[in-house]
Amino acid sequence: MPCEGCMKRDNESTDATMEFLLLGFSEVFCLRVFLFLIFLIIHLVTLAGNMMIFIAVFMEQSRPPMLFFLCQLSIIELCYTLVIVPKALLGLMVTNGITISFIGCAAQMYLFVGLGGAECFLLAAMSYDRYIAICQPLHYTVVMSEGLCLRLSIACCLGGFAVALGLTASVFHLPFCQSHHINHFFCDVPAVLHLACTHSYTPELPLLAACVLLLLLPFLLILTSYVCIAAVLLRITSSLRRGKAFSTCFSHLTITLLHYGCASFMYIRPKSSYSPARDKMVSLVYTNITPLLYPLIYSLRNKEIRGVLRKMLRRKTTAQLNWGTNRAVTAVN
Repeated sequence: MPCEGCMKRDNESTDATMEFLLLGFSEVFCLRVFLFLIFLIIHLVTLAGNMMIFIAVFMEQSRPPMLFFLCQLSIIELCYTLVIVPKALLGLMVTNGITISFIGCAAQMYLFVGLGGAECFLLAAMSYDRYIAICQPLHYTVVMSEGLCLRLSIACCLGGFAVALGLTASVFHLPFCQSHHINHFFCDVPAVLHLACTHSYTPELPLLAACVLLLLLPFLLILTSYVCIAAVLLRITSSLRRGKAFSTCFSHLTITLLHYGCASFMYIRPKSSYSPARDKMVSLVYTNITPLLYPLIYSLRNKEIRGVLRKMLRRKTTAQLNWGTNRAVTAVN
């Protein structure tokens, strides 16, 4: 049932003119400059790391399926941070929060959920790749063809953004109370739902359905893949071969635990347990720290990525040497 003082959608307050106020970290005003510098450094390092992996994989002529999926993961992380962090940085430059339009808030939520959902599906596709590589190594090149990888990549994006469209439409179809201050640094689903003028659990049903489709379903697929992988690894007698096979899954397992751990804590819970201060801290890790860790984890643990990065550095060094030689020859002539 709508509460008293709901924001009426008439000629004076339409969806196009309605605005929300993102409070961000306005309660810690004295730390504003410090937080701005920390966020900016993390953002730039995240962009540089993911861009480096993307360029390295893109320049590689022969791309195995795992590298293809890593390239897509880097693109998702690049877009992910660009959707959230610039607005958060801008909010730290003002005193009492920053305004965002109704349409802008909806667009930010849609892109955030869509990219996060695409990443969930992509992690499931990567677990299937690991399953084929370890459980059916002789059929790997046939099964994980370029066409299948491309179809999986497209399906991950379409699935994530389709669910995001339904969730965003259902959230912004709700009536909002007069207090439209979002105690967050971006338009996160629980923070916006907290403003809805309703005392029932009905508005939470679309979020629950989205969690089932974007979190539970891919997680079950990942779990199934790794149960099969574990069964195969237990039958391997050589500890060296077992360790080598497990090392190919370590990076993916680490990222999966980080992604699903934060996402599950954020979204699989009732509206009554919403805590702005706690949610902002978890979202800070979810939207800033984990995208920073992804390139580091894959660069340090993935042999294929390390090989591609070494090739890229060798090309750069060779190009610099050739340029220096040509310049010296030109100067002598």
